[in-house]
Amino acid sequence: MPNRSTAILGFVAGQFDMTWPYYLSVPLVNDIKSQAPHANCQLLTNNGTINLLLNRDKPPFDNADLRRAMMLTLDRKAFIDIITDGLGKIGGAMLPPPEGQWGMPSEMLQTVPGFDPDVQKNRAEARALMQKLGYGPDKRLEIKVSTRNVPTYRDPAVILIDQLKDVYVDGVLDTVETANWHSKVTRKDYSVGLNATGSGVDDPDQQFYENYKCGSARNYSGYCNAELDKMFDEQSMESDQQKRKKLVWEIDKKLQEDGARPIIFHERRGTCMQPQVKGLTLMVNSIYNGWRMEDVWLDK
Repeated sequence: MPNRSTAILGFVAGQFDMTWPYYLSVPLVNDIKSQAPHANCQLLTNNGTINLLLNRDKPPFDNADLRRAMMLTLDRKAFIDIITDGLGKIGGAMLPPPEGQWGMPSEMLQTVPGFDPDVQKNRAEARALMQKLGYGPDKRLEIKVSTRNVPTYRDPAVILIDQLKDVYVDGVLDTVETANWHSKVTRKDYSVGLNATGSGVDDPDQQFYENYKCGSARNYSGYCNAELDKMFDEQSMESDQQKRKKLVWEIDKKLQEDGARPIIFHERRGTCMQPQVKGLTLMVNSIYNGWRMEDVWLDK
């Protein structure tokens, strides 16, 4: 159902056995609980990130200073507070612990530009970079922010546009229908995009090779670092898991420093089921796994 409000009303009225998985924001889960207290609602991480796409081949975003300024303006806590009622998570490419096994420690993450919790300091640095490039209060950069036309993409895109105003960037929302979205970003027909990336499993091989390797079909930003590609192979072949984890942290840190696909936050979203739904285990590290439903049955 394209209208989320209509779908929720139908669920509350008992017309549906469950909501679309990992689709509900925290306020919507709370709303369902108030109207249907019998519902079984779970708020879980899903190994999905909201991230910023910058077309590195299209001027002016081929300029590293401009990309860095846009990274520095992100107030991740504001995204999390608004969309997940404070329950989302700040992290790099890999899902943060305890749900994730490979995420960087917070003290390491905070050394990456833009992840320092002092947002005003970050934005002061961003404005200085923009002024160096000739932008300012009297000369603002006008952009379109492309995103998929579904609430889970649109909501954070609106927040992003508001935040970019602080660094002399005026954005207009460009919504793209689902049937066209993935082909659009694959052919790099965008300048700035707000994207959501789902991951099949919490493992660096899936994350790094699929989303960041040179020439990968899902590497939508076109980021390419041959040295990191070698490190992808190195961590994959490392049999000592502690050594592998440190390599993964080093790779993830470099990806965030380079703004390969700036991670805004890791999602925590809700799924609600009627009491008659039995045997369904919701995953904390994938939006894709767990849907064979071979153990699910309806007690009615």
